[in-house]
Amino acid sequence: MEVRGATVTFLGGVNEIGGNKILVEDGPDRVLFDFGPSFAPKWEDYYYNFLKPRTTSPVKDLLEFDLIPRIGGLYSKEALADSDLPYRAPEVHAIFITHAHADHAGHLDLVDPEIPVYVGEGTKTLLDAIAGSTAMKYGDHAWRTFPDRAPVKVGGIEVVPFPVDHSVPFAYGFLIRTSSGTLAYTGDIRHHGPRADDTHAFLTAAAAERPAGLLIEGTRAGPDARRNLTEQGVRSEVDRLLEHHAGLALACTYPRDVDRLTTLDAAARAVGRRLVVSARTAYLLDAIAPRWSPGTLPLPGTPDGVLVYNRKKKIFREYEKPYLEAALTSEDVRQHGAQYLLALDPYHFPELIDLRPPRGTPFIHSMSEPFSEDDVDDRVMHNWLDHFGLEFHQMHASGHASATELFEIAHTVKPSVVYPIHTEHPEAFEKLGPGVHPPRLGVAYPVAP
Repeated sequence: MEVRGATVTFLGGVNEIGGNKILVEDGPDRVLFDFGPSFAPKWEDYYYNFLKPRTTSPVKDLLEFDLIPRIGGLYSKEALADSDLPYRAPEVHAIFITHAHADHAGHLDLVDPEIPVYVGEGTKTLLDAIAGSTAMKYGDHAWRTFPDRAPVKVGGIEVVPFPVDHSVPFAYGFLIRTSSGTLAYTGDIRHHGPRADDTHAFLTAAAAERPAGLLIEGTRAGPDARRNLTEQGVRSEVDRLLEHHAGLALACTYPRDVDRLTTLDAAARAVGRRLVVSARTAYLLDAIAPRWSPGTLPLPGTPDGVLVYNRKKKIFREYEKPYLEAALTSEDVRQHGAQYLLALDPYHFPELIDLRPPRGTPFIHSMSEPFSEDDVDDRVMHNWLDHFGLEFHQMHASGHASATELFEIAHTVKPSVVYPIHTEHPEAFEKLGPGVHPPRLGVAYPVAP
C-alpha cells in the first residue's frame, strides 16, 4: 500500500545500541539523521578491533553482512568501488548529525561529498579535533554548521536543533517539521548531567509542538543493574576516595567526556593534586576551549590546568609534539605519585609496567560498565588491574537517561506515537500504552499517525 505524505524510515538503530540512521521523506525531499555504525553483536560477528572493512571497497564489505543500508544516491563513488550497488547522483539532500560519537557520525566517510552535512558549530570543532588525533575519518563534505535553536530548511522539511545534555559536548536533539506533522528526535540524551537545563528546554519545546512522533533513544530502557550517578555524585565519590589515600591515584575515562575531565580535575585540585592526562586528551581540550566559557576548562599549560603524561613511544604525531617538552615521564609520576591523579586511556595500560604503582593503588573506572559478563575488554582490563594489585572503583555518570527518565520524557512530550530506537529492549516502552511502535528496519512509517 502506498504511503501518502511525509514518512520516517529507520535504516539503523533498530533493536540495537548505536547505528542510528533515520530517513525522513516529504515529497521530493529526503533528509537523513545520523549515520554511524552500531554497537550490536552483529557488527562484532564480522569486524572487531583491527579486523576492518577494506579501505579499497568499504561499502561492498559492509553490504555483504547488511551492516549499512542498501540505498542509492547516498554513497560516494570511491566508497562504492567494486560494489554491486551502482553509483547514483545524490538523492539524499542533507544529513544532520546529533553529536560527535562514532555510532552517530562514524560512517560519514562513505557519503557522497556533494551531500551537505549539518552539524552544530561546536560539533564540527570536535569532529575536526578527533580526526586530527585518531584514525577516525569523516570524509570531505559540504559542511554546514547551525546555531542553536535556529531553524534550517531543506526543501519542505524544517529542522530545529536544540542542545541537550549528553556525555560528549555539543549534543543536539531535533524537531523535524514536515507537511504531515512534527517529529521530535532525542539523539542521545540525559538530564542528570551539568547541562540538564538544555534537555529540559528541548523537551518543553517538543511538548509545545504536539509532535506526531517521538524518536527516543533507549540505551538503558531494559534490565540495567548499573548505578545512575549524577556528575555531582561522581565528584562526591572521587572526593571521598582521594581524601583517604595518600599515594598515586589512577583514573580511566573517555577523552571526549569533558564533564568528567572537569570533575576529576576539580576533585584532584581540592586535595592538592594535579590531573595528568594523555596528549590526545590535552589536544581535545585545547581544540574546544574557544567554544567554552572562559576559565571553565582545565587547559594544559595554565597554572590550574591539567598536566600531560609522556607515553613511551617511538613516533609522536604532530598534534602531540607541542605537549612533550613539559610532559611528565613515568619516573616523575612514580617518584611524586601523591601529587597526581593520572588518567590513562585503556590502550595506555602498558605504561603501568614502568609506573609500577604500589599494590592497593586506587583505580577509578569512570566509564560505562560492560554490557555483558563476558565482555573481552572488561576481562583484559581486570587482568591488568589484578596483575598490579590495583583497587578497582566504578564511578560513572551515564551519558544516557535511565528507564525511569526515558518514560518521563515520553510523558512530558506526549507524542501521538513513540518510536524506541538505539536500544536492545524496545519492548520496555510498551508500558507507556498503545502509542508505542517499536520500528521495523527499512519500513516507511507515515509521520501523520
